[in-house]
Amino acid sequence: MLAGMARLSQLSRSVAGRVVLITGAASGMGRATAHLFADEGARVAVTDLDQTKVDSVVAEIKGVGGEAAGWTLDVVDPGRIHEVVGLVQSTLGDIDILVNNAGIAIGASYEQPDNEYEPQWQRAMDVMLTSHQRLARACLAQLRRNGEGRIVNIASTEGLGASRGTGPYVAAKHGVIGLTRSMAVELGALGVTTNCICPGPILTGLTEGIPEAAREKFARRRVPLRRYGSPEEVAQITLSLALPASSYLNGVVIPVDGGMTIQNT
Repeated sequence: MLAGMARLSQLSRSVAGRVVLITGAASGMGRATAHLFADEGARVAVTDLDQTKVDSVVAEIKGVGGEAAGWTLDVVDPGRIHEVVGLVQSTLGDIDILVNNAGIAIGASYEQPDNEYEPQWQRAMDVMLTSHQRLARACLAQLRRNGEGRIVNIASTEGLGASRGTGPYVAAKHGVIGLTRSMAVELGALGVTTNCICPGPILTGLTEGIPEAAREKFARRRVPLRRYGSPEEVAQITLSLALPASSYLNGVVIPVDGGMTIQNT
């Protein structure tokens, strides 16, 4: 923009000074999201199960001049959710953005006996679905205070389809999409937008156990871009959904999958 000329646009593309709470932020997509928001000037609340890993991410952010604080958080513990939300508020300020990223990899066959299948089902729902609504409700008073609150739920392309042997995971991720839409309808009237990202094959701790040759074969066969994505490529879309300028984007479900879900194979 030339000096002295007025801006024609009115909506900000900056999260500088905003407070973001990220679950599952000690590794993978959560860590990349924490780094990206900090790079863009946000005050970042890093939460995860392992305090050592949380502290490491906080140190990484502070080491390059960013602002962050961290807490251990088991997202299946309602009491701890409320405690951490209060600590974030008192340490960093009122929460503007919530990123529900915490997740686990669970495989289970419907042919398994009840005593094996049922605990995996319950764990999947507790970590990847129930926790999302608990965190959103715990943060709601802060998110709605100025009509600019943002919630981003991380689901999966498994929420748009299904793979064999992953029933609890698939059901939970489909649930996240439904929850996102329900929250968008109800919380939109309070000035809080809720949107959902569905990552496809991403190079994270959940996929590093897959042999490289198998990953390459899968990507060549299933992904138009012929590769796995990086955690930052997902984080960049999370950031976009959280921008003040994304104020009219509500209830959308965005696959970040290199085109996997639209390719007929």
